[in-house]
Amino acid sequence: MNECVLYKKDKNKVRCLACSHKCLIPEGKTGICGVRKNIDGKLFLLVYGKVAAMNVDPIEKKPLYQFLPGTKAFSIGTVGCNFKCEWCQNFDISQISKKEKIILGRDITPEQIVEEAIKNGCKSIAYTYNEPAIFVEFVKSCAILAKKKGLKNILVTNGYFSRESFDFIKDYADAVNIDLKSFNDKTYQKFCGAKLGHILDNIRWFYDAGIHVEITTLVIPGLNDSDKEIKKIADFIASINKNIPWHISRFFPMYKMKDREITPIETLRRAEEIGKKCLKYVYLGNV
Repeated sequence: MNECVLYKKDKNKVRCLACSHKCLIPEGKTGICGVRKNIDGKLFLLVYGKVAAMNVDPIEKKPLYQFLPGTKAFSIGTVGCNFKCEWCQNFDISQISKKEKIILGRDITPEQIVEEAIKNGCKSIAYTYNEPAIFVEFVKSCAILAKKKGLKNILVTNGYFSRESFDFIKDYADAVNIDLKSFNDKTYQKFCGAKLGHILDNIRWFYDAGIHVEITTLVIPGLNDSDKEIKKIADFIASINKNIPWHISRFFPMYKMKDREITPIETLRRAEEIGKKCLKYVYLGNV
């Protein structure tokens, strides 16, 4: 547990600046993510140095197809998340800090993480599995050391960094995969507890900063699979750059959406066809 960098005092509360929620947190409470806690008027990161998931992955699994292809990424994540996505594949770690107030994880230092990455022949460290914005101070501690050792840093994110946290980490991020879950603000608010506009801002910020950007959309039957919405997503990506890779991923019933059907292959093929009308690189995932 370390004191956070990204916060400011607001009377008898603290204002967290790690993500676009910018939670105002009373004494003894945490923000939406469940891992940034006000203790005696200071904000502490409960998961600093506590890794809940750690694996060596092909970089294509992040997914990144046009950044260090064929290499391995040392992937780490903590508990907690600033979203509440009802289809979350990693809900067992992303939601436990909020629902059960449990902070799980192996104690490990940034130095040990970098050592493990090098020992396993990885060319990068990926901050993934849950949302890196909520443990951004720990990400930066690792990323600074990683860069010194010649490793690249990858953020796999829901795209809800605040401007403050983006500025805090941008010089140490080499690549990013951003989830663009929908192009409907009501969908974001209802199912994720977030606002679309902040995700669109994040995509622009990362691209404009010269960081390698790829985007993923999980296509969920009856939620975001209409031709109209798929076209809106593709058009938005193309408005930034038609060469940004777009990953269209297949949904499998999970968490609170176990009653939904698996995304039909035909739906994914149709989305791929729509995407390729304005984007150069469109990939199907989970198929």
